[in-house]
Amino acid sequence: MTGSSSTRIGRIVRRLRQERELSQQALAARLGISASYLNLIEHDQRSVTATLLIKFTRALDVSIEALSGSEEQKLEAQLREALSDPELGNDMEGTAHEVAAVASQAHVAKAILALHQAYRAARHDAEGMALPGGRRLVLPQEEVRKIYDEHRSYFPALEEIAEAVREEMARDMGFVRGEGLPQAEVNHAVATRLRQKHGVVVQVLPLDDALRRYDPVTRQLVLSDLLPRESRGFQLAFQLMLLEARDVVEALLTEMEPSTKEARTFLQIGLTNYAAAAVLMPYMAFLKMAVANRYDMEVLSFRFGVSYQQAAQRLASLQRPGARGVPFFFVRTDPAGNISKSFSACGFPIPRQGNPCPQWNACTAFTTLGQIKTQIVAFTTGQSFLSIAKSSMGMAQRWGDARPIRTITIGCDLSRAREVVYSDHLNLDARPTSIGISCHLCDWEDCRSRAFPPLNHRLIPDINERVLRPIPFEGP
Repeated sequence: MTGSSSTRIGRIVRRLRQERELSQQALAARLGISASYLNLIEHDQRSVTATLLIKFTRALDVSIEALSGSEEQKLEAQLREALSDPELGNDMEGTAHEVAAVASQAHVAKAILALHQAYRAARHDAEGMALPGGRRLVLPQEEVRKIYDEHRSYFPALEEIAEAVREEMARDMGFVRGEGLPQAEVNHAVATRLRQKHGVVVQVLPLDDALRRYDPVTRQLVLSDLLPRESRGFQLAFQLMLLEARDVVEALLTEMEPSTKEARTFLQIGLTNYAAAAVLMPYMAFLKMAVANRYDMEVLSFRFGVSYQQAAQRLASLQRPGARGVPFFFVRTDPAGNISKSFSACGFPIPRQGNPCPQWNACTAFTTLGQIKTQIVAFTTGQSFLSIAKSSMGMAQRWGDARPIRTITIGCDLSRAREVVYSDHLNLDARPTSIGISCHLCDWEDCRSRAFPPLNHRLIPDINERVLRPIPFEGP
């Protein structure tokens, strides 16, 4: 490992070892080195060879990315974002090394982030108390996103139940064990299982204000006739796993302890969606197809009969120990820059407050609807990523309604870009596009798209000069 990551690896190894409740002696035995040598590594007094690095990934059951410092860099970005909250009255100037030090202590950093999230929720609650009816304003989506981050968007218990259900459907449909259920038969198999095992009657009818409606009393599932075929298939799978993965989902909810009823419901929906995706795109089959086609999302969506977004989101969950895919981030945005869904398995710093960088192709892809746009981006932290964005327009409910537009963006660390088909014809050694988490936290000085000055820089307006930058400022 080189660069800044090499100076972090000792702290990272110590954190991973402590999280697994391993003593230095126990880990050293797995590595075939002495405990004293491991102690020197953990205090960054000894370098790590490539051979030993591989041993670390096996002994700790992590990917090389986990040892690269991406977790610490992500925590660092989240801490900077939280501490820059104007309501806290913090002066961020000169605190970069302090934030980095706190980020290296994962438990402390996560506690600070949890406190900030609780503070924001309490602030919204207090503001809501003044509204008519005492309406509460909470942030359940943020809590759910945090839980997904902690699990790296991978839930093995849901993978297991999905695989078991799929095997049973294959057997019920008369396919011999080992052959599996053909993708062309999945939707039919799901609908048949809903009817025969659960007595659920499925109808496709016009719905004025919904895409799916289920009546648990009559066991009638109605899907909107406006849903495309792949979305109908996903809603069928969702309903099946709502019934068959109920116990597994309930166990996960009990373990995760969401703080509010709203957060619990959002998490229940998210986990059931995950189980449905695992039924439609079984882990190993999807991973093998993804690797063989170098993560071409259009090929994957076609071959598994799912939408582009469903395929992209599934890619971000391929983090099974011993069978990991390229770690991806996933972000869904609208033209206003609002992030409505996000996951990250590669340390990409997704903003939790404010809007993302206008230079990022997640924001610029709206000008090229339907086209896949690629970009190499770099942050001031030194992190570089391949970013792949595609915007699409949804269907309006009725004439005169604005058609919804969304951009789906996925990406990976630049070191893994050559494994992805979208890196072809890109010069990976060329100067990347400089982006920031958000304008308030971005240190790039020559950006002409900036909307706000960075918090830790001093403004230097001059009445006698108009510079190219929209907001003139000095270095920190």
